Amino acid sequence: MKKKHLLSGKPINRKPIEADIRVTKLVDEYFQAYNAGRLREACQLFVEKMLQNDVTVGMSLTGALTPAGLGGSCIVPLIKAGFVDWIVSTGANLYHDIHFSIGHNLHRGTPFVDDRILRKEGVIRIYDILFDYKVLLSTDEFIREVLKQPEFQKEMSTAEFHYLLGKYVREREKVLGIKDMSILSAAYEYGVPVYVSSPGDSSIGMNISAMALNGYKIKIDITKDVNETAAIVYWAKSTGGKSAVLIFGGGSPKNFLLQTEPQIQEVLGIDEKGHDYFLQITDARPDTGGLSGATPSEAVSWGKVDPDKLPDAVVCYTDSTIAMPILTSYALAKRKPRKHKKLYYKINELVENLKNAHLKAVSKGKIKI
Repeated sequence: MKKKHLLSGKPINRKPIEADIRVTKLVDEYFQAYNAGRLREACQLFVEKMLQNDVTVGMSLTGALTPAGLGGSCIVPLIKAGFVDWIVSTGANLYHDIHFSIGHNLHRGTPFVDDRILRKEGVIRIYDILFDYKVLLSTDEFIREVLKQPEFQKEMSTAEFHYLLGKYVREREKVLGIKDMSILSAAYEYGVPVYVSSPGDSSIGMNISAMALNGYKIKIDITKDVNETAAIVYWAKSTGGKSAVLIFGGGSPKNFLLQTEPQIQEVLGIDEKGHDYFLQITDARPDTGGLSGATPSEAVSWGKVDPDKLPDAVVCYTDSTIAMPILTSYALAKRKPRKHKKLYYKINELVENLKNAHLKAVSKGKIKI
């Protein structure tokens, strides 16, 4: 690389920031270096490339985001705008988001409090968020009453389970006059499939298990989740479009989002190259083994990311609770809403397409089953 190219970036801006600056100008002109620079690149990648109409956007969620209000303030607006087409989340994020939908409040607090006192007073703490222990009991009771309904008495994917649960959550919001939807109710309204990669690892999963002990027939089939998520990505790519991943945190949801490509290529024997766009917000490091699923360049070796699209990959090392509101505000200001893909209603057709492609690969000897 020649000096002229190396010094082709915009000169560093030293102009004083004006009062009441718009977030778009703040990001574009003042997020210049270090992880502010990476967050600027993330915002620009999301808006300029990932939100093109032919791109299918999958989002993964880890960390206690919804107790901090990010479900209603950020994720729901992204769903409403058609900026997120499918989701993989921890069960906890979906569970804690339901608190708001059934009329409960969580409160700003402090992490510097004696937890023994909190236990005695019946107060739950999520770092600096505080709420009444009865909120958990009330939410559990609501979920169990919903799970008694006839449509839940069968085996299903987590996407179908969350769609059905979202219907009841949405109805409760309407009854209570709650205008701000939860993730599940918004996903229900707009046909966005929501998956949980570890369905037993949350209070929702715990309540499902309790209902099973009491003779109810509800059961989660994780194999459907694996095939459905792979089918979504295969459909996006095989129809001439692109696949993008928007990752908040790491953990199981991140890997579940990314493993769709190895499932297509390695396991099912279908020719594919990997996701086209990769955007991750994380505070973990790869050298300690803590950055689950590793960096985009390492993901190339697994077939998770298209090697030709590696320049369209950004990792920003910062707190999701900082980055998500900025990214959401930036995107809503810069892009018009997209038409909703409503993938939930197409999922059976997409799985059939995936199955046919797999059987074709088997018949050609590309994979042995």
